[in-house]
Amino acid sequence: MSRAADAPRRPAKAAGPARSAAEPAPIDARLGLSRASLEDERDPAHRRLDLGLVRRVLSFTRPYARKRNALFALVVVRSIQLPILTWSVGAIISGPVARRDARATLLSALGFAALALFTALVFHYRARLALELGEAVVFDMRDRLQRHLLRMPMSFFVKTKVGRLIGRMTSDIDAIRVAVQDVVFVSTVQLGTMAVAMALMARAHWPLFLVVAAMVPVFWGLIVYFHRRLGAAHQRAQESFSRVTATLAESVTGVRVTQGFVRQDINGGLFRALIFDHSRYNMDAARHSAAFLPLLEFNGQLFLAVLVVVGGYQALHGAIELSVLVEFFFLANLLFNPIPVLGNQYNQALTALAGAERLFRVLDTEPDWPDEGGFPALPPARGRVVFRGVHFAYEPGKPVLHGVDLVAEPGQMIALVGHTGSGKTSILNLLAKLYLPTAGSITVDGHDLATTSSASLRAQLGLVLQSNFLFSGTVLDNVRLGNPAATDAEIRDAARSLDVLDVLDALPDGLHTEVGERGTGLSLGQRQIVCFLRAMVAHPRIVLLDEATSSVDALTEARLQAALGRLLRGRTSFVVAHRLSTIRHADRVVVLDHGRVVEQGTHAELLARGGAFAALHRELANEAPAEAPAP
Repeated sequence: MSRAADAPRRPAKAAGPARSAAEPAPIDARLGLSRASLEDERDPAHRRLDLGLVRRVLSFTRPYARKRNALFALVVVRSIQLPILTWSVGAIISGPVARRDARATLLSALGFAALALFTALVFHYRARLALELGEAVVFDMRDRLQRHLLRMPMSFFVKTKVGRLIGRMTSDIDAIRVAVQDVVFVSTVQLGTMAVAMALMARAHWPLFLVVAAMVPVFWGLIVYFHRRLGAAHQRAQESFSRVTATLAESVTGVRVTQGFVRQDINGGLFRALIFDHSRYNMDAARHSAAFLPLLEFNGQLFLAVLVVVGGYQALHGAIELSVLVEFFFLANLLFNPIPVLGNQYNQALTALAGAERLFRVLDTEPDWPDEGGFPALPPARGRVVFRGVHFAYEPGKPVLHGVDLVAEPGQMIALVGHTGSGKTSILNLLAKLYLPTAGSITVDGHDLATTSSASLRAQLGLVLQSNFLFSGTVLDNVRLGNPAATDAEIRDAARSLDVLDVLDALPDGLHTEVGERGTGLSLGQRQIVCFLRAMVAHPRIVLLDEATSSVDALTEARLQAALGRLLRGRTSFVVAHRLSTIRHADRVVVLDHGRVVEQGTHAELLARGGAFAALHRELANEAPAEAPAP
């Protein structure tokens, strides 16, 4: 008989007074996490067993219908084989063995061995097909989740913690895997076995079978009683695990800040409080399971005792033959033994449904704008960009841009200047279609970006941000993100034209130097150079630079300024910069203040006007000596 895995249990010792399982554990306010913030992380309450949710999970098996149907056929065969095997043992004992017929006993034993071998063969293929089907479903779910996340706009990732998405991709989908490859088919085998056993029991002795049937409502009552409690407990445990993974991801990402401000003990205390909270919820689920499963098993044994009394009494008075009673008890064991197994599978099913509900909640989250499958592609761009009456807010009611009007002619360099929070980066985000305007329009060569394919737009953009992100891999791998078809020679030529080839060749393995996660192993300036080179090999028509030289020392910047001239020549560019060396070369300087364009013109015109730019220019000029290379 196949065995189901035990329900997930992660017991942990925890000191302190016991608290209600329905409430999250209070966490020391000194750690900076309040009860309210925990409540904000909570998912909606787990629904009762939802057949619609079950059907949606099973819909992922449709592409593998042949394998699934073959598996169900093997499940049906196995659910018949198991009670037949048990019935055969009783029949052999009460038949040829009781008659002391050696030849018939030998033949019966050989027949039983052949049936047992066939049963083992069926179990092998049932288990194998179940594992293959579960892996296929998990692959499709993870692939679909990944593709869905890549469609989501930046606003989704701003509002959603990375750890919660990791939890959806890992633990939640793994719980669904167990349901698909184990719960569905193991439960079907056990239920089928019980049904066949009951049929054989009714055939063997109908009155005694009625005694067994009268016990079924007791088991059903136990299941109903523990259903809600177990469902809620598993839901709370998964919610708390999501908080743990979110905090862990944040802690690893920000470990430099944590160590730099000596926050190890405080952040460690926060994490300990979260894992205490998680272990407490796991303990609550384990307590319910520890009560549920033994009660099922005890009731099974109790009912067997009742059968012993009733059946024995009837056998003593000749109402039932002893051989029939022996056969009946074999079948009764087969009826009651699957019940604890089904209890375990029930726990696994609740965990899987909680994970499925959380997964589908992400998949059902629609992007801020409709699917772009039918949007026309942006033709090869000349580079005329027009902002017309653009308003924008990251959050409703909190606008960051107010009626921006801006025109960039093909090949022009537009410098965006202004104090922090004035809206410079927001303009670049809108032009890259990472967000859509709340009002107004943005066009490239007359094509409205709101109804243009994002992929075709971004394929013609070169983007260098202040936060210079690099992926794990070699320098060449990171450069080729801009143009996967670029050859080594083309990349070296691009680096030579940027006058940074010597900097890259000076790395331990040159362009083949391995880059760690998030660019570790390279200095800030080296990472920035790689990002410049990545934009160069993409051959963009429009270039967006967001304080792109902020991480480069003055000597390297001086080299890059000439290279930037070659990179930007003939291309429309929007440059956010605070350094005078960049602003002076702009065809037009756009001055922003609190999301509004307050001045536009050339560098010389704005200085002569003596307005907001002139004041800002004086501030930058006072900072200029700090940019000079150290002697």
